[in-house]
Amino acid sequence: MSSLIILHTNDLHNRLTPQKAQCIHERRAALNAHLLLDAGDAISAGNLTFHPGGEPILDLMTHTGYDAMAVGNREFHFTVSGFRAKLSRAGFPVLCANVRPRAPGTELPVVPWVEWSRADKTVLAFGLTVPMITRRMKVSHASAYVFEDPLETARQIVPSLRSRCDYLICISHLGLRMDRELAARVPGINLIIGGHTHTTLEHGELLDSTLIVHAGSYGRFLGVVTVEWKENVPSAHASLEPL
Repeated sequence: MSSLIILHTNDLHNRLTPQKAQCIHERRAALNAHLLLDAGDAISAGNLTFHPGGEPILDLMTHTGYDAMAVGNREFHFTVSGFRAKLSRAGFPVLCANVRPRAPGTELPVVPWVEWSRADKTVLAFGLTVPMITRRMKVSHASAYVFEDPLETARQIVPSLRSRCDYLICISHLGLRMDRELAARVPGINLIIGGHTHTTLEHGELLDSTLIVHAGSYGRFLGVVTVEWKENVPSAHASLEPL
């Protein structure tokens, strides 16, 4: 029986201290964890503001060993320069599958998904973000980017992603209600690592065959998910550890 260990955080809001980062690093080593993921809103900048020099917390997350994060509403900016600046110091993939350039040729500083080989399994993660600007909004003409419906995006991409991997993760900055809808309406996702609503789920929440996990906010907890395969069927259990 093989196992996969995933650590996760969400909604750090610039509260990841060097001490907490060191604790995460040490727990990853002790558990021999395969992935360290974050579900967005890691930075301190607001929705409309950005620091031209980028966000130092992303340096700290890079040094801690994060493998990927989802775009939170705090990481998004409606201008090309702002969106790029907010993510510029991330030394790991930043994911969002439901954001699009409004004009052809506009740069996207994110990728929709990322794939790894871990624990002799192919693991794939894609990102979804709460829509900040949609095509129907009057302000969309001022934005370089628009968001598509996250559930519809998932319906479109999950079947092909599912066929490519042994374990499919959605890193979601949609909130718990939308995560539940996603699990119920889009089959094939093994794990949803969620954020946005600052929810604490001590042992996660199993909906059909999808496990939903949230680790609170402000770096108070580190989430741990252990996945085991028996006869090629994965089962997972979740817990939270105080930081």
